[in-house]
Amino acid sequence: MSSSPSEASSESAEGAAHSDNTSVDGTPEVQLKPALQLNSPRLLERFGGIFAESAVAKITRTAVGALVDNDPPTRYPEYVPQTGEDAGQYALREADFWTCGFFPGCIYLLLERFIKFPHTVPALPAVQATLEKTTSSWDGPIRAMAGRTDTHDMAFIVMLSQRARYELYNDARAKEAVVTAARALHSRYHPRVGAIRSWDVLNQNGVQIRSLTEDFLVIIDSMINLELLYYAAGLTGDETLATAATSHADAILRSVVRDESKANSDAPLFSTFHVANFSPITGEIKELRTAQGYARNSTWARGQAWGILGFARTFLRTGEARFARASAGLANYFLMRLDSAPACVEVPGCHGPRHGRYVPLWDFDAPIDPEAVAETGPLRDSSAGVIAANGMLVLSQALRSMDPAAADRYLQAAFDIVDDTLALSLATETAEFVSTEGGVKVQDTQAGRTFASILKHATANANARDHHRYWNHGLVYADYYLLEFGNNLLRMGLA
Repeated sequence: MSSSPSEASSESAEGAAHSDNTSVDGTPEVQLKPALQLNSPRLLERFGGIFAESAVAKITRTAVGALVDNDPPTRYPEYVPQTGEDAGQYALREADFWTCGFFPGCIYLLLERFIKFPHTVPALPAVQATLEKTTSSWDGPIRAMAGRTDTHDMAFIVMLSQRARYELYNDARAKEAVVTAARALHSRYHPRVGAIRSWDVLNQNGVQIRSLTEDFLVIIDSMINLELLYYAAGLTGDETLATAATSHADAILRSVVRDESKANSDAPLFSTFHVANFSPITGEIKELRTAQGYARNSTWARGQAWGILGFARTFLRTGEARFARASAGLANYFLMRLDSAPACVEVPGCHGPRHGRYVPLWDFDAPIDPEAVAETGPLRDSSAGVIAANGMLVLSQALRSMDPAAADRYLQAAFDIVDDTLALSLATETAEFVSTEGGVKVQDTQAGRTFASILKHATANANARDHHRYWNHGLVYADYYLLEFGNNLLRMGLA
């Protein structure tokens, strides 16, 4: 592996801006396009699929329907098959699985709109009341898991709903859950490695890593959980949480981030391994591999997206330019691989700006099966695209004052990804609210055409060694990050 990008820059944020002719990532300036003007009401229309009544109706229907014979919930929505006898309906996963927090998070994203941005949701107070009522069921098991120390996924599990609940309703129980979850996560920090243990074991066909004394597994996904530590540090004043988060980001930077930069260019290009195995005895890297990507040296698209978003957030929290450079380099590589993907990713009739090209392949280096392409198209991961788009949106915000040209470029790229995702992957099976004598109910816009999630074409896990492989479906975290993108536009005053 090339030298770590963490060595390339230790500047402060104030020193990160380049000259008038180049940007923070070394590429030429571009002019702001008219579509990027701030406070543009056109964005609500442009990204209509995010703000559509159908999106609110689908979440509302699942929020109520998935509690039938499941209240308090022991299972949470995870994915929606596109084919087979259960096509169109959410498959529910055990409550302690890492994805459990995303669906409650979706509910709170909609509640944030009802409370703070009511012009973006249907004028139906009964819908807000219904969503608020369901949170009392969905939140209970989430808060009960706040003290878990057997997983690093505490931000995914707890923070997505409980931070929102605390900020929207000033709920002390939610604040306590967030702080408890942060301290539980911090318990997995190892000072010699300088990182938080992601997994206790890795168990796949032909792969058994399970020693807690000789192995220390860290994954790129972990960058997203750092926000929990920074946020809780702000709530409590406990800076040990923030210090551990920054140390962990540096450990990721020196291990799973690969420097792919060109010798004749100042622009950083960083790809990613998925997993690093450290020695907890020496703190040194023992092995780099994948668990959910195609191969050890391939670039798993969702892992790359986690890195873009995680490093952008870490830069906002720390002001350390190396984290902005890391996010920019990961974003540059992600966009380069979208642009250089095979022609089969473009779909005739797709009206997105890139005709489907910006809905990424599940792994940028996985071979494409021509027979599968003819039948269902190349295997993609829409969740990776919308996660990356959120990362580029946050990165554009972070760079706005110090490098407007770079900020504009990443904002445009984020818009292109979401435009293309809505054009190609937005489910055509829509839902709507209808008035009844008893109030309001949800029904399919076209009778018999049901698809519970907002997006299609996601891939949870296609790694050939894994014991549980499933792909080409709707996915709860694809929907979460699509809704989050819309809320971020609103929070930033862009829509």
